[in-house]
Amino acid sequence: MNRIRLAFFGTPTFCVPFLEKLNSDPLFEIVSVVTRPDEPSGRGHHVVAPPIKAAAERLGIPVYQPQTLKSEAVRETLGAMNADAFVVFAYGRIIPRVVLELPRLGCINVHPSLLPRYRGPSPMQSAIRNGDAQTGITIMLLDEGMDTGPMLSSVTIGLDDNETLESLTKKVEAQGPALLVETIQRLVDGEIVPIPQDDALASTSKLLSRDDGHIDWNRPLVEIERMVRAYKGWPGTWTVWNKMRIKIHEVTPADFKADLFPGTVSIRSGRLFADCSDGTVEILSVQPEGKPAMTAGSFLSGYSDIDGAALS
Repeated sequence: MNRIRLAFFGTPTFCVPFLEKLNSDPLFEIVSVVTRPDEPSGRGHHVVAPPIKAAAERLGIPVYQPQTLKSEAVRETLGAMNADAFVVFAYGRIIPRVVLELPRLGCINVHPSLLPRYRGPSPMQSAIRNGDAQTGITIMLLDEGMDTGPMLSSVTIGLDDNETLESLTKKVEAQGPALLVETIQRLVDGEIVPIPQDDALASTSKLLSRDDGHIDWNRPLVEIERMVRAYKGWPGTWTVWNKMRIKIHEVTPADFKADLFPGTVSIRSGRLFADCSDGTVEILSVQPEGKPAMTAGSFLSGYSDIDGAALS
């Protein structure tokens, strides 16, 4: 049997386990990894390659980094790969119709939600922030819409009460690659009939920026606690004190209610607390601007004058 030729479109570290799983299966031949160009990063603006590029080079897979997918030259290069399917996961750019139509099996996309719920770029953060009991992974065929194409398969993932973006990412990495391999195998064998999504049940997630992580202490306690867990890693959550931005890495509901104005800090027995609209949270881990992450106790050893301050 001829091997199935795949081109893999992706960018972040999140993609690497999926590429590795496909590459290790004898049914598939990864003809290229398509990713975004190397870009300056950090304060020093050093040029950094996408994480998937390093993985591809380690595996001996050719890498293609076009500036855009809209040019005729790029379309011709992609077409010359003679891929049976394009596999797309967190590539970070819209794929135009002329590219979608190139492979005979279509463009197969991995989306970390149970579609049509949470279409868009931040489905995992949305599930945690909204307090959902479960989410999942959907393998689908791309069309010109935002995650609107027909579904091929899915798996449900339960969310724990203390679920964070980091822990949910690990769950997706643990279950998603095998689901992707099985789905492509079944699609090739003609065992899957794509199922259209029900647009009436659809919801969307937004493209997050660092500003989305700014904590509004006037919000209820449960919303702030979920937000910190949902945004752990990216975009992160933060507040401001004395013009200094402080990242908030971990909080937990306090076992008392201070009844202070929202955003007011209190210190009790060497522990750090802040009030919300309807309760008090204990801040367990923080990162002052320009400093490493630290426990609240370590933070208070250098910033004890925060007691009674108003966070904004």
